[in-house]
Amino acid sequence: MERRVVRKLDKRLVPLVMGLYALAYLDRSNIGNAKIAGMEKDLTLSSSEYQWLLTMFYISYILFEWFALMWKILPPHIWATICVLGWGLTATLQSATYSFSGMMAARFFLGLFEAGYAPGVPYLLSFFYLRHEIGVRIGIFVSAAPLATCFAGALAYGITSGDDDGRIANWRLLFLVEGLPTVLAGAAAFWFLPDSPEKASFLTEEDKAITRTRGVQQVGQETAHRVGGIKFEDVGAALLDLKNYFTALMYFSCNVSYSSLPVFLPTIIKEMGFSSINAQGLSAPPYFLAFLLVIITTYISDRTQQRGLTIIILSFIGALGYILLSTTSATGPRYTGVFFAAAGIFPCIGNILPWVLNNQGSDTKRGTGIAILNFIGQCGPVLGTRLYPAKEGPYYRKGMWICAGFMIFNGFLALGLRTLLVLENRRLDRKYGVVQPVHGEAGKENDGPNFRYVL
Repeated sequence: MERRVVRKLDKRLVPLVMGLYALAYLDRSNIGNAKIAGMEKDLTLSSSEYQWLLTMFYISYILFEWFALMWKILPPHIWATICVLGWGLTATLQSATYSFSGMMAARFFLGLFEAGYAPGVPYLLSFFYLRHEIGVRIGIFVSAAPLATCFAGALAYGITSGDDDGRIANWRLLFLVEGLPTVLAGAAAFWFLPDSPEKASFLTEEDKAITRTRGVQQVGQETAHRVGGIKFEDVGAALLDLKNYFTALMYFSCNVSYSSLPVFLPTIIKEMGFSSINAQGLSAPPYFLAFLLVIITTYISDRTQQRGLTIIILSFIGALGYILLSTTSATGPRYTGVFFAAAGIFPCIGNILPWVLNNQGSDTKRGTGIAILNFIGQCGPVLGTRLYPAKEGPYYRKGMWICAGFMIFNGFLALGLRTLLVLENRRLDRKYGVVQPVHGEAGKENDGPNFRYVL
């Protein structure tokens, strides 16, 4: 019975939030494809101005991180609709800009509206899924990023491969074709996104009774007050919790690369000697590999409850990719390095997010942990989007070494946090005794004698 309910959630909730995030990531990163499709020439952009277009998105994204709190203030289906319509219209209107200042304004509002969506989705999913279930669902959600980037390359190849003489410029057509579907998706968010298991129209009364039981298993009697209330003492405890700053710095480290790779990869591949059209197409395969690995690694981490080891391995895979990119000049090894880099970065992000939610002992702490993660972690793109100035092409060795260094740093942070969690679990075992698994136990995901950290 419970599996049937989970399958219903998987069919209705996860594909929707994943699809909306794919559109969000497509709309934020297709500027890299637009650049080599003629935008840079038509708007007479310098290398510095292009970097500012990328940075401006993340400046507004950071400034409006607090929009994630709106998931608790407004019904999720209404808030998601506002965000999706907002960034969809902005992404589409990028096609109508004729100056650097106009594009800067568009990128600012794109970051503003996207800041209200993605940071709050993992927290929303924590109300629907248990601790050992949520990782792969967040992984599927995050996998939309490499999948969208994969399709961005393929779509850009199809859209920009024609001759634009006598019609709208290829890069403007790219923004139109990839922005308008997002506007339509706003209606899907309004009608199909459930606010909570209790309000999910696709669940029967029997199904909703099962979700209430699952809620009691998660948080005990607190299940009746999960939405709409904040415990300020838990906010303070989360702000003082060193573990939250480990994951926030890990997120920062990954985001240095996570933000820069999609928007610079078409240029990097083009400067390997490929034409602009072929560079669009060749940017897709590494992201498809990353898409698969995000889902596979989060599934393995859910089954083994070993997120730290997974992140350590993935961090060094990503670092290997950047070391190849920074030390070689031949096309073959450099393109291979792109595969390793993408295979490390995206799955790391997919495993960091559920690790935060797994290791906080109340809903308020989980929400605060996600807020800390995003506030610190989203500063990484401000650095990442400025690592590849044109004067350092075609190899961009300094930027590659910086990304390699941050991926190695991420691995050591994961090792340090895992060591800290092992010590914390031993302390809890000494205090309460070793936990014996009992099916249906109440409140096992909140602080108490039965709470243990996921390693």
